[in-house]
Amino acid sequence: MKIIIDTSSLLSLVRYYLPFDKDGVLYDYIKLKYESGEIIVLDRVFDECIRVAGGLVLKKLLYLKDKKLHYNTTNILPDNNFFDLLESKFLNPGIKNILPPAEFENRKNNYLNLEADSKIILLSLKHKEADNLDNLSIVSEETPSNNDKKPFKKIPAICNILYLDFMTLPELLNKYEGINIKFHT
Repeated sequence: MKIIIDTSSLLSLVRYYLPFDKDGVLYDYIKLKYESGEIIVLDRVFDECIRVAGGLVLKKLLYLKDKKLHYNTTNILPDNNFFDLLESKFLNPGIKNILPPAEFENRKNNYLNLEADSKIILLSLKHKEADNLDNLSIVSEETPSNNDKKPFKKIPAICNILYLDFMTLPELLNKYEGINIKFHT
């Protein structure tokens, strides 16, 4: 199983799971999955990790700094169908009506060119359309509800629309057989 991991899941990993990983089992396991290519970190996710929470993810997961292992998204470009979906099914209701046209275009360009979410979706679509036999899932801690006033829906909502595999970090960790997290009292 291969997964594309979002910034939100990496942040949750270092904030809420690694502090309890006293023996480094989880850290080493995630590192192994990353280095083997089973966990895919996009270049855009890495860029977000630099900016989010003072770079906490990169301070805790030093191995993510190896840029040779990042998935380069330069050539992952939307097609006409994706543009149509972006302005119809992926658009949060009413947002286009309250933004001036130039501001909406600016936010759409940022979403497509700077944010990781669109590249995560596009890579997953590319994988699905190629009928790749490897399972590929997106891992994110985002919720489907729009609570940040962004013009486009969140990853889980788009995954539901496109029938893309999606899971949260706890669901992923539950699937990994090499991890057995226990809390002792």
